[in-house]
Amino acid sequence: MILLDGKKVASAQDEKMAQRVAAVKEKGVTPGIAVILVGDNSASAVYVRNKQRRAEKLGMNSQLIHFEAGVTEKELLDKIAELNNDPQVDGFLVQLPLPDTIDEDRVINAIDSSKDVDGFAPDNVGHLWIGEPHTKPATAAGILTMLDYYDVDLDGKNVVIIGRSNIVGKPVAAMMLAKNATVTIAHSHTKNLKELTKTADVLVVAIGKAKFVTKDYIKDGAVVIDVGMDRDENGKLCGDVDFDDVKDTASMITPVPGGVGPMTITALMEQVIELAEDRANG
Repeated sequence: MILLDGKKVASAQDEKMAQRVAAVKEKGVTPGIAVILVGDNSASAVYVRNKQRRAEKLGMNSQLIHFEAGVTEKELLDKIAELNNDPQVDGFLVQLPLPDTIDEDRVINAIDSSKDVDGFAPDNVGHLWIGEPHTKPATAAGILTMLDYYDVDLDGKNVVIIGRSNIVGKPVAAMMLAKNATVTIAHSHTKNLKELTKTADVLVVAIGKAKFVTKDYIKDGAVVIDVGMDRDENGKLCGDVDFDDVKDTASMITPVPGGVGPMTITALMEQVIELAEDRANG
């Protein structure tokens, strides 16, 4: 069994990205990312802090805009408009989830699609599905980068994705279709789930249920990508896949933590650098 080590891949990508940042700085442009955080969700705060640290490590400009949970939708939309027009910000995102008082769709739609590094704006989603992506959802892009690093050929492979979210399931499907995989998206209404997942050469699990997938869901030799970030009965961090139960059946598997998580931030940074390169090249 090969461990798909997201930290290792991220470190290798960091070296390349730091060189690209240095090159674009020589042209007088410093890649700039901004993150808007609303409220005090502890998981969101950790994600945002990790993004900031990574950006600063790579030599990029990073700014955090932190609003209290009681911020009005208008105040948030005004800040988004300001970032849309800030030439020093190549890309930005609003960390989800948002308070119930704020319309997430309206906020996402307000972000200039050319700066939408989360890839959630409707026209960016459309471009992804027609095979001409501008920016891509970072978790999906990170998964594809990791599979490429480990020479996992998706051409003609059966891929099953458990989870149909706009953040993971759907964009992973679009990007794997572009690699000529045969893709099935399963979800909470799927019947005979185990029979379906046992046909998968590559199984992507993103359902938010701790240790839900056990070895009886896995075909011998399958590649297993665990996108989950859960807590087990002892409060220990774990994924949607029961790693210890599955590891001897899978040929490759991501750990949690240290698998998909570092790759999500890697993909985010890479897209900001690409946007800065576009800005530098005028």
